[in-house]
Amino acid sequence: MDHDRVQLAHGSGGLLSAQLIDRLFLPRFANPILNRLEDQATLELPAGRVAMSTDTFVVDPIFFPGGSIGDLAVNGTVNDVAMSGAAPLYLAAAFVLEEGLPLADLHRVLVAMEEAARTAGVVVVTGDTKVVPRGACDKIFITTTGIGVVPAGVTISAASLRPGDAIILSGTLADHGMAILTTRQGLSFHSRIQSDTVALHGLVATMLAVCPTIHALRDPTRGGVAATLNEFARSSRVGIVLEEARLAVRPEVRGACEVLGIDPLFVANEGKLIAAVPEDAAAEVLAAMRNHPQGCEAAIIGRVTAHHPGLVVLRTVLGAERIVEMPVAEQLPRIC
Repeated sequence: MDHDRVQLAHGSGGLLSAQLIDRLFLPRFANPILNRLEDQATLELPAGRVAMSTDTFVVDPIFFPGGSIGDLAVNGTVNDVAMSGAAPLYLAAAFVLEEGLPLADLHRVLVAMEEAARTAGVVVVTGDTKVVPRGACDKIFITTTGIGVVPAGVTISAASLRPGDAIILSGTLADHGMAILTTRQGLSFHSRIQSDTVALHGLVATMLAVCPTIHALRDPTRGGVAATLNEFARSSRVGIVLEEARLAVRPEVRGACEVLGIDPLFVANEGKLIAAVPEDAAAEVLAAMRNHPQGCEAAIIGRVTAHHPGLVVLRTVLGAERIVEMPVAEQLPRIC
């Protein structure tokens, strides 16, 4: 019964399954709801509309500079819930483990999840674990589902942009995607690129406190800022004009993008958000963001326009303009 790697029997529902839960999972996530070990969680929710999101994480490698698949699974789902304006409360987590995965690696992932959940103030209340034969998955896949409650009076949607809105980005571009790619390919740069994975609901709450009528929020993950803004433009039938000079990219990230021939606008972020804010509230929202740890590098990067509806146009530092297309294919597979 003493193993240092995941066995198929750990997914059997028998003694080894119980041992895995008791030794690794419960010590990390113990709380009165989860400790009942029922097949479901019975939850108390405040009054209001419920926001719910689910996501599956298959990132490779599972440990990378600035994070791991564990904290990424928590932060990613917390952020998806938060982009509705909701305060995230609960998480469910399901794990697919490959036979042979070192239990030390699983423990490290669970510790990262525990810390991320504690930092975000959310509780893991239910979950599931399956084990598949070697080669049927790659080490570990995690699916997380989040639930939160939207405050009264807050209505945020990609279909709500209006001409004149300011487009605000909370920080630098492409940190997560390039951290994954350079680690996966074994590339070495003068400065090590770090993932930006972090929970953003605190920043969202700060923004809503000064402007409850924010029109749209989104964390630009797969497809990057380019995909998110194209989704905004198409959903709202408006145009968006970006200013290249206002897009911040860390020097080491920009260097990696140039070496690999990748546009930072198309690279995933895991700790940034894009907001469409009414013009008369933009300065106040920007100031509030810059006073928050997750928004200290925030900037207005563009405006919504009634011209060229459905299109995103980038005004370059040379004064030329080009259309920013929706990504056609995934440049960086398995980044989240």
